[in-house]
Order: sequence, then structure tokens, then C-alpha cells
Amino acid sequence: QVQLVESGGRLVHAGGSLRLSCAASGRTFSVYEMGWYRQAPGKERELVARINWSGGTTNYADSVKGRFTISRDAAKNTVYLYLNSLKPEDTAIYYCKAATGWNNYWGQGTQVTVSS
Repeated sequence: QVQLVESGGRLVHAGGSLRLSCAASGRTFSVYEMGWYRQAPGKERELVARINWSGGTTNYADSVKGRFTISRDAAKNTVYLYLNSLKPEDTAIYYCKAATGWNNYWGQGTQVTVSS
């Protein structure tokens, strides 16, 4: 089992910045990838960014490229998402996911609201 706890979501004005954190605990040695997803009201959950835990390779959704950055601190078992130049359409619940060889684990989500 892997447990995930997200934090950092809040209300921010358009153009502002945030840092989201996701702390992993439990069988973290089995995690090979972590990612951030988001779900806006009435929409499906979508990938925002992901990072390979060992090599640090990253992937981003086209909608956030150049604005968001994902990074990891292996010593702290924590993944971060830096959100810059925020837009109202970035408003969503942001979820952290940890992928292992046999299961995916999700956090409880953190709300990001961007006002215009």
C-alpha cells in the first residue's frame, strides 16, 4: 500500500502561482512513476504532468506546458507541482497518483480555484 497526501491548493487570482505537494508513505520503494491529474466540474479527470521516479523524465499536458513544472524530492518521497501563470480554466481538484507495478494509488485531492 502507498498513501498519498496532497496539500497547497487554494484560491488564487489569474496570473498567480501555487505550489502543490504530494507526500508519499508506505511501500514507496515500489513506486516507479508519480503524477498530477485534475478534474474540473462536469469534466473527466485528466493528466496534468507525470515524472519517472528513478530517472526524472517528465511529461506534460499541452495545456500546461511552459506554465507548470513537476519535480520530485526522492529523499522526502514527495512530488511537487509548480503552477505559474494560472488561468481560470486551471480551476479543478488536483489529484496525486503513484503508480506501482501492480496498482495505482490516489490522494484525496486538493482544490485549486483561479479567479478572473
